[in-house]
Amino acid sequence: MLYLIIALTVLISIKGFKDHSFFNKYKFSIISVKNGEKYRMFSSAFLHVDFNHLFLNLFTLLVFSNQILNELGGLYYIIIYIVSLYFGNYYTYKQYKNNGFYSAVGASGAVSGIVYSAILLFPEMKLVFILFPIPLPSYIFGIVYILYSIYGMKKLNDNIGHSAHLGGAISGIIITIIIKPSIIVSQTWLILLLILPFIIERFIKK
Repeated sequence: MLYLIIALTVLISIKGFKDHSFFNKYKFSIISVKNGEKYRMFSSAFLHVDFNHLFLNLFTLLVFSNQILNELGGLYYIIIYIVSLYFGNYYTYKQYKNNGFYSAVGASGAVSGIVYSAILLFPEMKLVFILFPIPLPSYIFGIVYILYSIYGMKKLNDNIGHSAHLGGAISGIIITIIIKPSIIVSQTWLILLLILPFIIERFIKK
């Protein structure tokens, strides 16, 4: 399933690089979704701005997917991916519904859902980054990245889809809890730490 998602994303993204009419027809667009083109909530995840964008999303997906596949299986993996994909774009739609010019592409919401599901399942998993070569527990990365995404969404000073990251992340967390409710007991502290920034964000004025 993982490799099918990767293959489809690569093929469709490459077509989008070459065919602007195809790209514009399937990208996420506030005004188009308002006009009834709901398919864009899903199709936009298979498009990317360029090869760097495509590589970053798919590399991240590869890093975190096997943990979920081994722990929960392929069916739950695809459920987390698809639902996080949708709610990443839905959260974006709610954030920018009054901005008819807003558009976006990328699998950020789906990938974030997979990332945060893996963090919840394996909070002590160690991550190593080029700019920070000391192994970092995944839960620390998860908390820092949520805070960074909230900041980026409020500032609107880059071209990153922070709202999709947030929508996908909270979806991944909630779905994983539904699939494996024992996590509520075993990872209570982590759930609270991951969800707290979302609660705080609701009280921050735009």
